[in-house]
Amino acid sequence: MQSQIKMTEGSISKNLIKFAIPLFLGNLFQQLYNTADSLIVSNRLGAVALGSVSATAMLIFLLIGFFQGLSLGAGVLISQFFGAEDIRNMRRAVHTNLVFSFFVGILLSVTGVLASPLLLRLMGTPESIYQGALEYIQVYFAGALSMVMYNACMSVMQAVGDSKHPLYYLIISSVCNVVLDIIFIAGFGWGVWSAAFATVISQFLSVFLCLFRLLRAKDDSRIFFKELRFDLRMLGMIIRYGLPSAVQNSIIALANVVVQSNINYFGDMAVAGCGAYSKLEGFAFLPITSFTAAISTFVGQNIGGRRFDRAKKGARLGIGISMAIAEIIGVLFFVFAPLLIMAFTRDEEAVAFGVEKARICALFYCLLAASHCISAVLRGAGKAVVPMVTMLAIWCVLRVSFLFVMVPITKDIAVVNWVYPLTWFLSTVILTIYYLKADWCGEKRLKN
Repeated sequence: MQSQIKMTEGSISKNLIKFAIPLFLGNLFQQLYNTADSLIVSNRLGAVALGSVSATAMLIFLLIGFFQGLSLGAGVLISQFFGAEDIRNMRRAVHTNLVFSFFVGILLSVTGVLASPLLLRLMGTPESIYQGALEYIQVYFAGALSMVMYNACMSVMQAVGDSKHPLYYLIISSVCNVVLDIIFIAGFGWGVWSAAFATVISQFLSVFLCLFRLLRAKDDSRIFFKELRFDLRMLGMIIRYGLPSAVQNSIIALANVVVQSNINYFGDMAVAGCGAYSKLEGFAFLPITSFTAAISTFVGQNIGGRRFDRAKKGARLGIGISMAIAEIIGVLFFVFAPLLIMAFTRDEEAVAFGVEKARICALFYCLLAASHCISAVLRGAGKAVVPMVTMLAIWCVLRVSFLFVMVPITKDIAVVNWVYPLTWFLSTVILTIYYLKADWCGEKRLKN
């Protein structure tokens, strides 16, 4: 069965939707098992245990996000070679990316385990949840190699238009994760750390399935052990394409660690309530993450094939669909926020914190979609520096400065919550202006 989608040919809308639907379903399953993690932890171990898990989310993304950004760069490079039918260089990029990811995964595991105690303390993690958070995050980082390698394998498959196999593997790993959560926590009575242990085991299973697929592929994305080596030229290009996204992810995550520190200031119930909101917010991200991946691959392949008008049409369509779906989800979340938050915790104080954040942020999800999708267009075109600088200035410098000034003055968590819509709006304005005015696909430059 042909799993690749050649996005330089055929219906634009059909290609985008055909590619995005498996990604959406895969992300949905991933979000469901992340949510199941929190539901099982909160209902079996209590709101404090939920706070322990929630307190680590931003810190995990701080370290994982950098290497996810590098994988995005590799995916863009591979998709452009694939669109240009430059198979020789595509294969070099694929094999270099996998070797590079293996070594950085080991580095991330060591760094994450050793640095976790200091980072949790710097975040001002409440003492009541500190030990649980430390155990959870150290187990998680001990298996960080699986996260990095999965992203590397997935970037290869998505770059050549294969979004079906990542879906299959996510479904399998999601089911495995939930089953292990129930066995470890409800069956064996283990602590919050076992939820991270279940995630690591499930992620290694998905890596094994991805590698098995790539080793047996019948197309040009197939990997061979004899070709696994560093190609310095390709490594340089992967870093050049991926470093802006990697820095952007880390800077945003660092800013969000500061935001989490401000949430920590309001106590463990604020951490639990906002953590429950974050799990639900992940569902609003589903159309965004699905269409950002589809847009990057579509734009990368079509620019590689010199199909500039097609790249622009696909970008407009993907941005519009993602914004519309994200806003519909946001409205539903706004209306049903109390019921949804109570699925995670029955503590009235924690529910109140979660509902307040939902009622402030949910109606602005269309702006979040716009920022991410325009950034995806620019990444696919090899212009990742522009979204990096924009996000650094708005989502990091402005967000942190705003909190640094306003939280001590107001001592109100609503200020922490409002910082998100504010920065989503400003980044959307800046990126939209660049998207409309600049020659981001390089068409004019080539004509001159």
